[in-house]
Amino acid sequence: MKNVRKQRVESVMKREISSVIMRDIKDPKAHAALVSVHRVDLTDDMRIAHVFVSVMAEKEIKEKTFKALRTASGFVRHEVGEAMRLRYNPEIIFELDETQSEIIKIESLFRKLEDERKKNEPSAE
Repeated sequence: MKNVRKQRVESVMKREISSVIMRDIKDPKAHAALVSVHRVDLTDDMRIAHVFVSVMAEKEIKEKTFKALRTASGFVRHEVGEAMRLRYNPEIIFELDETQSEIIKIESLFRKLEDERKKNEPSAE
């Protein structure tokens, strides 16, 4: 079980990273798609932060946006460090979180199955 301090730091980091991505990153590629920070996982020594983000866009734009985020990780680290004032400023590693897009795909498949079932059902007349 995570300790309370670590959970609080992860929560504040998530909020700060989201804020930095939205207002401070100047690279237009990083703003070509909708980017949302889903969670932050700190290592036990709180020196590395794995930041799970989702990028809602077409595949090509998603890849460019994610690459721009990875390139800006040093800047994001600096800005978060300024805002949080931790003893050690954690290294930020962006990870692509595909959970949301997978959920959308699965829901679409369920809708298709339901439509097929309704088409094949004999009508009650």
